[in-house]
Amino acid sequence: MKKALYFQPLYFLFWVLFFIVARAAFLLYHLDNSSELTIAELAGTFWYGSRLDFSFASYLSALPFIVAFVGVVWKRFPAAAIIRWYTFVLLGITSVLLAADLELYKHWGFRMDSTPLQYINTPTEMAASAGSAPVILLSFVALALTGIFVLLYKLFFDLRNYRSVRFSWVTTILSFIFIALLILPMRGGVQQIPINQSTAYFSDRPYTNHASLNMPWNMLHSMLKYGEHSSNPYLYLPADSAAHKVQQLYAAVSDSSEQLVKPGKPNVLFIILESYTAKMVEHLGGEKGVTPNLDRLAKEGITFTNFYASGDRSQKGMVSILSGYPVQPATSIVKVPKKSEKLPQLSHTFEQQGYKTSFYYGGELEFANLKSYFLNGGYDKLIDKYAFPDESYNSKWGAHDHVLFERVLKDLKSEKEPFFSTVYTLSSHEPFEIPIKPKFPVTDEISKFRNSVYYTDWALGNFIEAAKKEPWWHNTLVVLVADHGHPYPNNDPNHVPSKFHIPFILTGGALTTHGLTIDMLGSQTDIAATILSQLQLPHNDYVWSRNLLAPTSNPFAFYVFQDGFGYLTPAGTVTFDNTSKKVITKDEGVLEDQLEMGKAYLQYSFDDFLKK
Repeated sequence: MKKALYFQPLYFLFWVLFFIVARAAFLLYHLDNSSELTIAELAGTFWYGSRLDFSFASYLSALPFIVAFVGVVWKRFPAAAIIRWYTFVLLGITSVLLAADLELYKHWGFRMDSTPLQYINTPTEMAASAGSAPVILLSFVALALTGIFVLLYKLFFDLRNYRSVRFSWVTTILSFIFIALLILPMRGGVQQIPINQSTAYFSDRPYTNHASLNMPWNMLHSMLKYGEHSSNPYLYLPADSAAHKVQQLYAAVSDSSEQLVKPGKPNVLFIILESYTAKMVEHLGGEKGVTPNLDRLAKEGITFTNFYASGDRSQKGMVSILSGYPVQPATSIVKVPKKSEKLPQLSHTFEQQGYKTSFYYGGELEFANLKSYFLNGGYDKLIDKYAFPDESYNSKWGAHDHVLFERVLKDLKSEKEPFFSTVYTLSSHEPFEIPIKPKFPVTDEISKFRNSVYYTDWALGNFIEAAKKEPWWHNTLVVLVADHGHPYPNNDPNHVPSKFHIPFILTGGALTTHGLTIDMLGSQTDIAATILSQLQLPHNDYVWSRNLLAPTSNPFAFYVFQDGFGYLTPAGTVTFDNTSKKVITKDEGVLEDQLEMGKAYLQYSFDDFLKK
């Protein structure tokens, strides 16, 4: 008999081996696609996919680990038999799902997730969809996977080969420790952000990233976390009526606008500011002295004073800013890579125009699955916290903002022009840690937030002053915008527009106009069309984006919070709760038509989300 303490780690490795073989089967089944991959990419699918393999192997091992522990304590407990049949049943189910995924990927273009659940009530359609599948081949794959691993389990992994007759305190304690240790691979390690699909993404080629995914993990995660809907929960109007109302909004925008940027191909530098609420920005009616550099840049350039975030989370803001796409109230398209990879991205648009592209962030790109989104954007270079020394980190997120800006300044010195570069700050995110002496007295969380905004503004000011001395500055358009607002300093309720009011500023040497204030209502989705129009580049792919520098008869801004929305026009704001189906607030001048337009926008945009 082998030592009982060997069983649990070997059982975990049994499932890891199973997923390695399953990935190899996926690559072989799709040999036409796999043959286009380099050796490094093929190896990468196993390397980058391993953390998801470990994660799902941990979930599958949890019950057997507990049963094995009971078996160590209570010798008469039939632990070996229970684990054996548990393993065999899961092998059969998982092998069938993996075999089905092999064929479905050909038709869907994404790994299996919760989508098949949409067809449970329509078995006829499900059968019709599978009509052309090579059932015999897929059945053989499922049986072969099950049979081979049942045999391997019996020969090398079965608990009965590791049972000891005598009680051992060492074995008992280690068995319990092994159970506790499963938490680490379950969540992907000790890092701040739990594991998600982004962990397996490492290429700008979708197939490579899809091959890296652990399909059972992907499916379970989709079912439990993403809350994808099989039908639109926001059906307020007839479909054709909702579509007509929204299309009217975008048809009301003029095709022409005044050109405020030098002709040619100027560099474009996006700086996305974490949690920068207008309540901290003096020229937008906020507190004095918190953002002196941002206020100065607004005076030097063009500022949009009536501008709103589309949502209240970073991942939602990113998609609105860089893809011009509306936000979903109770989920986010960036969490579902099969959907987000279908979005247009400014990085792609500029790349097609010959621009070099890069993205800089001092934190972990895996946050909220953003890494998969950026990789789908095809950036030439992605820089995250692991490119910065540990001593530059705060306690939670990553490198401080001034360190981030120093790296950007250094890299842009040698960057080939024209370039499109995106910089995303993090220091004004909780816990609001800063590496400089606080400007304002620190008494509570709000004062910490105020100081963190000031610090980022300080770092931004230093960066801009240094950038103005660089040759590339004179041919660069700088776009400054927040990813979302913040409840502080007034502890705003979730729905109020002041929480979503944010800065949007254009500056840089490529501007031909300075000191201009634009009061047109707009939101983050409108940035793409506005910038591309100024650069005289096509923006037809950004169908949810409006040029804020072009005349319109229907100015508006739309934002969402947790299962609710706000809709703003010059008449005022209406906010609506989708769960209770009731108006939360409505300004005196707001008519019923405005509420109907907000409902139509949510309904029509969510329909588009479902169809992605």
